[in-house]
Amino acid sequence: MKSLTTLISGCFLLLICSNFTVPSSKNVRMYVSNYENVLGTSLEIKVSAASENQATLAENAALAEIDRLNKILSGYDANSEFRKWMSGAKQPVKVSPELFEVLNLFDKWKTQTSGALDASAEVVGKVWKADAKLNKLPTQAELDAAVATVKQAHWKLDAANGTAQHLDDAALMLNTFTKSYIMNKACAAAMAANGVTAIVLNIGGDIMVRGEHNEQINVSNPKADAENDAPVAMLNISNKFVATSGNYRRGELIQGKWYSHIVDPRTGQPAGEVISATVIAANAVDAGALATSLNVLTPAEGKKLMETVPGAEYMMITADGKRMESKGFKALEIPAAKPVVKTAVIGDQKTWDPKSELAINVEIAEIEGFRARRPYVAIWVTDADKKAIRSIALWMSKPRYLNEMRSWYSSYYDMYSSNDASVSSTTSATRGPGKYTLKWDGKDDKGNLVKTGKYTINIEVAREHGTYQYISKEMDFAKPEQITLAPNTEIASASLDYHKIK
Repeated sequence: MKSLTTLISGCFLLLICSNFTVPSSKNVRMYVSNYENVLGTSLEIKVSAASENQATLAENAALAEIDRLNKILSGYDANSEFRKWMSGAKQPVKVSPELFEVLNLFDKWKTQTSGALDASAEVVGKVWKADAKLNKLPTQAELDAAVATVKQAHWKLDAANGTAQHLDDAALMLNTFTKSYIMNKACAAAMAANGVTAIVLNIGGDIMVRGEHNEQINVSNPKADAENDAPVAMLNISNKFVATSGNYRRGELIQGKWYSHIVDPRTGQPAGEVISATVIAANAVDAGALATSLNVLTPAEGKKLMETVPGAEYMMITADGKRMESKGFKALEIPAAKPVVKTAVIGDQKTWDPKSELAINVEIAEIEGFRARRPYVAIWVTDADKKAIRSIALWMSKPRYLNEMRSWYSSYYDMYSSNDASVSSTTSATRGPGKYTLKWDGKDDKGNLVKTGKYTINIEVAREHGTYQYISKEMDFAKPEQITLAPNTEIASASLDYHKIK
């Protein structure tokens, strides 16, 4: 039987670690928390500590540091230091050490990538977004003008005085590796909490692992990005940062063709040759910058760039499905078990068509746009006799509250409690907050294809200090079908899509 906790891993974990007080290992356990709408995406933090109180203090320290730095570096908050600096007078201004450091890092990476990374790539991105709304491609004249703007100098730094002078009106956005920069600082803050031995921090698919812990990290398949799809690689990571960048979750659809949100600021064209790049490095900023760079550059250029950062490893997947990786990346991989498809035919009863699958799309409601704990969510399948046959996902934080998921609890708690409670992490391109897709491949919890017939999809949600919601929908799976489910207080939208596998 496939471990139930493998199926639980719709979660995206992050690991931060180390501390000056090292508690006895027998008293240490992992504490997990999940949040939505953090830096525009989802966050999961795992803290290894001797007590829940110590884990909470570490978690709070990490969140406070994320909030502090976001108020400095955000390009979306009109009150951030960065936005105020951009709209201020074009003269030398004393800025915070953090803003100065990030601007300086952008200068460094712009030079190191020969212009492939540039904070003014936002100028090009705005052109594509505007024309996508009109369902038309940008003209060459529009792109030429955008590239000319990108090539201008946008700021001037004075290290001696700690000042930054904004020079023009080009649109700027400190994305690319800023999330990695913030995660590194947040991990350091959490590690300072007493009693903490390890942390895994996952924000939108970028993962930091620190301390006395080895984390299994699954690399999402860019061509099949459901949370529980089989990964393209599984990694064993300790005290490293893993960043993944790709075009498969964000971009623009123009005249029926998908264009990446990652653009080459040197040409004005969207990235396309590489559709996913995963980088492993000891330095968080290096990993974040390199992962994006590998999407912009050609594979040959990317490989050459990687050679300039000692110890950094990579895997690239191209649009034609080719996989390229460094020797060091391969050495960190965990051999994948060969999939076994079992059929269980009872008499003349046919089984589920293995060439079909059900996509379950769920969007968790935001609470007034602010950071909020992700509610407990369970998704599972029952047969015509109301017997539970397949657990698709369980997202939770504190096990003691699982009984609030009363329908799931009565069906699956015994199986859950008998398995190892550890959960792997998933590295992927960044998603929007609260938006998840999971798939059912027609198998039961033992890996057997189920017989044809009617089955019910169950979605149960309970939020701490919030509401309890339950959705169920019976389907006969006789033909392709798309169903929109009624939203509720905790689920902003949900849909079911039974279709043939392409």
